[in-house]
Amino acid sequence: MKKEEIKEIRFKKENVLQAKFDIISFQDLLKKQPEDHSQFDFHKLSFYVIFLITEGSGKYNLNFQEYQYKKATLFTIRKDNIHKFYKSKANGELIVFTKEFILDHSNKLEFSTMLMLFNEVLSSPRIQLATKDFIELKALFQQIKDEQNKINDQYSEIVVKHLIQLIFTKLVRIKTKKNLHFERNSALAHFLNFQINIERHCFKNRKVNYYAEKMKLSSKTLNNVTQQIINKSAKSFINDLFIIRAKRLIINSSDPLTKIAFIVGFDEPTNFFKFFKKQVGISAREFRIRNS
Repeated sequence: MKKEEIKEIRFKKENVLQAKFDIISFQDLLKKQPEDHSQFDFHKLSFYVIFLITEGSGKYNLNFQEYQYKKATLFTIRKDNIHKFYKSKANGELIVFTKEFILDHSNKLEFSTMLMLFNEVLSSPRIQLATKDFIELKALFQQIKDEQNKINDQYSEIVVKHLIQLIFTKLVRIKTKKNLHFERNSALAHFLNFQINIERHCFKNRKVNYYAEKMKLSSKTLNNVTQQIINKSAKSFINDLFIIRAKRLIINSSDPLTKIAFIVGFDEPTNFFKFFKKQVGISAREFRIRNS
């Protein structure tokens, strides 16, 4: 295997404010020439992003899924996601910020809400905004830019914190109106715990009862939880997260696919190849070629 995994991009403060956030023009980002990675190759984020398209259209790849965008499209991207950009003439803005920025400026409930907002399993990371919502959010983005680039006084960091919190709240309202699940309850708490466990152990075990025992729940209860939150079986959810991580390994390794099959927990490579093609629609070999 390669010695390094998919490049993880660390937060680099480029604004003059003393805060772990930044707002970046989409076109400026596309024109950058980083020394340690390419924005047009897959890379892993160590921070959160709110990405708003203000004009134009194009496509964007998040967790190996391509999304089309146009004016008033917004993406909520969480820490540890894998993404890449494509060259585009579209315009937009990206607000980037660290987990610490939110922890420093929010209470436990606000932080919990933020994590749910950015969880692509709970709701699509892509939102097509209604005209009214787009105008309001675009204005908030502009206020943040003004605080950073024009005003920049002793109050700017506090103002930016409140503006970003207002953006969070508006986005939660928008997603809730779409009948998406953001109510905090025992089922959601179990679901989030289940998600964390799968992400940690999916190469070790893909059986529902393994995770149910780990969480001290019955397999039936765990299945009811995933049905309630994402309308999927527990087994389907395990397979979804497993495939995302298998994809990361395939494009990040020079090892033969037969060896990768063993690494991800299959005793017979042919069984992995059949499983991958059934889940993804193309073979593991074709997936590697397309993303090389």
